[in-house]
Amino acid sequence: MGGAATFVLLGLLLSLPAQAHANGDPASHSLIGESRFLPFNTEIDPNAIERLDGVLREADKAGFKIKTALIASPYDLGTAFSLFRKPQRYAEFLGVELSFVYPGRLLIVMPNGFGYAVNGEPDARASRVLERIPPPGRNATREAEGAIRAVIRLAAAAGHEVVVPEGDSETQDRILIAAAVLLGLAVVAGLALYHRRAPAT
Repeated sequence: MGGAATFVLLGLLLSLPAQAHANGDPASHSLIGESRFLPFNTEIDPNAIERLDGVLREADKAGFKIKTALIASPYDLGTAFSLFRKPQRYAEFLGVELSFVYPGRLLIVMPNGFGYAVNGEPDARASRVLERIPPPGRNATREAEGAIRAVIRLAAAAGHEVVVPEGDSETQDRILIAAAVLLGLAVVAGLALYHRRAPAT
Protein backbone atom coordinates (compact mmCIF):
# COMPACT_ATOMS: atom_id res chain seq x y z
CA MET A 1 0.00 0.00 0.00
CA GLY A 2 1.41 3.40 -1.02
CA GLY A 3 2.17 6.17 1.41
CA ALA A 4 -0.71 8.33 0.19
CA ALA A 5 -3.24 5.47 0.46
CA THR A 6 -2.01 4.63 3.95
CA PHE A 7 -2.40 8.27 4.98
CA VAL A 8 -5.96 8.40 3.64
CA LEU A 9 -6.94 5.14 5.41
CA LEU A 10 -5.42 6.37 8.68
CA GLY A 11 -7.33 9.61 8.37
CA LEU A 12 -10.60 7.73 7.87
CA LEU A 13 -10.03 5.53 10.90
CA LEU A 14 -9.13 8.49 13.11
CA SER A 15 -12.21 10.38 12.04
CA LEU A 16 -14.66 7.55 12.73
CA PRO A 17 -15.49 8.44 16.35
CA ALA A 18 -16.18 12.04 15.37
CA GLN A 19 -18.34 10.92 12.44
CA ALA A 20 -20.29 8.49 14.63
CA HIS A 21 -20.93 11.22 17.16
CA ALA A 22 -21.83 13.74 14.47
CA ASN A 23 -24.40 11.52 12.80
CA GLY A 24 -26.32 11.38 16.07
CA ASP A 25 -26.34 7.58 16.48
CA PRO A 26 -25.02 7.02 20.04
CA ALA A 27 -24.47 3.26 19.71
CA SER A 28 -22.22 3.69 16.68
CA HIS A 29 -19.93 5.81 18.82
CA SER A 30 -20.05 3.66 21.95
CA LEU A 31 -19.53 0.28 20.26
CA ILE A 32 -16.27 1.34 18.64
CA GLY A 33 -14.54 0.61 21.92
CA GLU A 34 -17.17 -1.26 23.95
CA SER A 35 -18.91 -4.63 23.65
CA ARG A 36 -22.35 -3.35 24.61
CA PHE A 37 -24.44 -0.22 24.47
CA LEU A 38 -26.98 0.42 27.22
CA PRO A 39 -30.05 2.66 26.93
CA PHE A 40 -30.03 6.17 28.35
CA ASN A 41 -32.04 7.34 31.36
CA THR A 42 -33.31 3.83 32.08
CA GLU A 43 -32.79 1.78 35.23
CA ILE A 44 -31.25 -1.65 34.72
CA ASP A 45 -30.54 -4.21 37.42
CA PRO A 46 -26.73 -4.06 37.95
CA ASN A 47 -26.67 -7.84 38.28
CA ALA A 48 -28.16 -8.18 34.80
CA ILE A 49 -25.52 -5.84 33.38
CA GLU A 50 -22.76 -7.80 35.08
CA ARG A 51 -24.11 -11.09 33.76
CA LEU A 52 -24.40 -9.65 30.26
CA ASP A 53 -20.80 -8.46 30.39
CA GLY A 54 -19.77 -11.90 31.61
CA VAL A 55 -21.60 -13.67 28.79
CA LEU A 56 -20.02 -11.37 26.21
CA ARG A 57 -16.58 -12.13 27.64
CA GLU A 58 -17.27 -15.86 27.65
CA ALA A 59 -18.54 -15.70 24.06
CA ASP A 60 -15.33 -13.95 23.04
CA LYS A 61 -13.27 -16.65 24.76
CA ALA A 62 -15.30 -19.33 22.97
CA GLY A 63 -14.49 -17.81 19.57
CA PHE A 64 -17.89 -16.12 19.12
CA LYS A 65 -17.11 -12.43 19.49
CA ILE A 66 -20.29 -10.35 19.39
CA LYS A 67 -21.37 -6.83 20.31
CA THR A 68 -24.85 -5.83 21.38
CA ALA A 69 -26.94 -2.68 21.68
CA LEU A 70 -29.97 -2.45 23.97
CA ILE A 71 -32.48 0.10 22.67
CA ALA A 72 -35.31 1.02 25.05
CA SER A 73 -36.70 4.15 23.37
CA PRO A 74 -36.29 6.29 20.23
CA TYR A 75 -34.04 8.57 22.27
CA ASP A 76 -31.37 5.82 22.33
CA LEU A 77 -31.15 6.00 18.52
CA GLY A 78 -30.42 9.71 18.25
CA THR A 79 -31.09 10.91 14.71
CA ALA A 80 -31.82 7.30 13.65
CA PHE A 81 -35.00 7.38 15.77
CA SER A 82 -37.13 6.31 12.79
CA LEU A 83 -35.62 2.83 13.15
CA PHE A 84 -37.12 2.31 16.61
CA ARG A 85 -39.05 -0.99 16.78
CA LYS A 86 -37.22 -2.10 13.62
CA PRO A 87 -34.41 -4.13 15.21
CA GLN A 88 -33.33 -5.99 12.07
CA ARG A 89 -33.10 -2.86 9.96
CA TYR A 90 -31.18 -1.10 12.69
CA ALA A 91 -28.79 -4.06 13.06
CA GLU A 92 -27.92 -3.78 9.37
CA PHE A 93 -27.68 0.02 9.53
CA LEU A 94 -25.44 0.00 12.61
CA GLY A 95 -23.37 -2.87 11.23
CA VAL A 96 -22.50 -0.80 8.16
CA GLU A 97 -21.59 2.18 10.37
CA LEU A 98 -19.21 0.03 12.42
CA SER A 99 -17.84 -2.01 9.53
CA PHE A 100 -14.61 0.01 9.18
CA VAL A 101 -13.53 -0.82 12.72
CA TYR A 102 -15.71 -3.85 13.57
CA PRO A 103 -16.95 -6.05 10.72
CA GLY A 104 -18.24 -8.72 13.08
CA ARG A 105 -21.43 -9.96 14.74
CA LEU A 106 -23.92 -7.43 16.06
CA LEU A 107 -27.04 -8.10 18.15
CA ILE A 108 -29.77 -5.50 18.60
CA VAL A 109 -32.40 -5.78 21.34
CA MET A 110 -35.56 -3.65 21.22
CA PRO A 111 -38.82 -3.96 23.14
CA ASN A 112 -40.48 -5.77 20.23
CA GLY A 113 -37.66 -8.20 19.38
CA PHE A 114 -34.15 -8.76 18.11
CA GLY A 115 -32.00 -7.95 15.11
CA TYR A 116 -28.74 -9.52 13.97
CA ALA A 117 -26.16 -8.70 11.34
CA VAL A 118 -22.58 -9.52 10.45
CA ASN A 119 -20.72 -6.63 8.84
CA GLY A 120 -24.11 -5.09 8.13
CA GLU A 121 -25.47 -8.21 6.41
CA PRO A 122 -28.45 -10.26 7.69
CA ASP A 123 -28.11 -13.93 8.64
CA ALA A 124 -31.15 -16.12 7.99
CA ARG A 125 -30.15 -18.89 10.41
CA ALA A 126 -29.51 -16.43 13.23
CA SER A 127 -32.85 -14.75 12.54
CA ARG A 128 -34.63 -18.09 12.97
CA VAL A 129 -32.87 -18.57 16.32
CA LEU A 130 -33.92 -15.12 17.51
CA GLU A 131 -37.52 -15.58 16.41
CA ARG A 132 -37.90 -18.26 19.08
CA ILE A 133 -36.98 -15.84 21.89
CA PRO A 134 -39.92 -13.83 23.29
CA PRO A 135 -39.64 -10.04 22.91
CA PRO A 136 -38.47 -8.46 26.18
CA GLY A 137 -40.98 -5.59 26.23
CA ARG A 138 -40.27 -2.09 27.45
CA ASN A 139 -38.10 -3.09 30.39
CA ALA A 140 -34.35 -2.52 30.17
CA THR A 141 -33.50 -5.30 32.62
CA ARG A 142 -35.50 -7.77 30.54
CA GLU A 143 -33.70 -6.48 27.46
CA ALA A 144 -30.37 -7.32 29.13
CA GLU A 145 -31.68 -10.78 30.06
CA GLY A 146 -32.95 -11.23 26.50
CA ALA A 147 -29.52 -10.30 25.16
CA ILE A 148 -27.90 -12.89 27.43
CA ARG A 149 -30.29 -15.56 26.19
CA ALA A 150 -29.81 -14.52 22.57
CA VAL A 151 -26.00 -14.56 22.71
CA ILE A 152 -25.98 -18.04 24.25
CA ARG A 153 -28.39 -19.44 21.67
CA LEU A 154 -26.69 -17.76 18.71
CA ALA A 155 -23.33 -19.11 19.84
CA ALA A 156 -24.76 -22.61 20.28
CA ALA A 157 -26.30 -22.50 16.79
CA ALA A 158 -22.85 -21.66 15.44
CA GLY A 159 -21.21 -24.51 17.36
CA HIS A 160 -19.78 -22.51 20.26
CA GLU A 161 -20.55 -23.29 23.88
CA VAL A 162 -20.84 -20.23 26.11
CA VAL A 163 -20.72 -20.79 29.85
CA VAL A 164 -23.17 -18.63 31.78
CA PRO A 165 -21.55 -16.83 34.74
CA GLU A 166 -23.38 -17.92 37.91
CA GLY A 167 -24.33 -14.70 39.69
CA ASP A 168 -22.20 -11.70 40.43
CA SER A 169 -19.31 -11.41 42.86
CA GLU A 170 -21.28 -9.23 45.28
CA THR A 171 -24.06 -11.81 45.54
CA GLN A 172 -21.52 -14.60 46.01
CA ASP A 173 -19.81 -12.62 48.77
CA ARG A 174 -23.13 -12.15 50.57
CA ILE A 175 -23.82 -15.88 50.34
CA LEU A 176 -20.38 -16.73 51.74
CA ILE A 177 -20.78 -14.27 54.62
CA ALA A 178 -24.24 -15.61 55.47
CA ALA A 179 -22.92 -19.18 55.38
CA ALA A 180 -20.05 -18.27 57.69
CA VAL A 181 -22.42 -16.59 60.15
CA LEU A 182 -24.73 -19.60 60.17
CA LEU A 183 -21.78 -21.94 60.67
CA GLY A 184 -20.55 -19.83 63.59
CA LEU A 185 -23.99 -19.85 65.21
CA ALA A 186 -24.20 -23.61 64.78
CA VAL A 187 -20.80 -24.09 66.46
CA VAL A 188 -21.76 -21.83 69.40
CA ALA A 189 -25.09 -23.65 69.82
CA GLY A 190 -23.35 -27.01 69.67
CA LEU A 191 -20.82 -26.03 72.35
CA ALA A 192 -23.54 -24.67 74.59
CA LEU A 193 -25.53 -27.88 74.24
CA TYR A 194 -22.44 -29.98 74.94
CA HIS A 195 -21.59 -28.11 78.14
CA ARG A 196 -25.22 -28.29 79.29
CA ARG A 197 -25.33 -32.06 78.89
CA ALA A 198 -21.78 -32.81 80.07
CA PRO A 199 -21.73 -34.57 83.53
CA ALA A 200 -20.34 -32.55 86.40
CA THR A 201 -16.92 -33.66 87.64
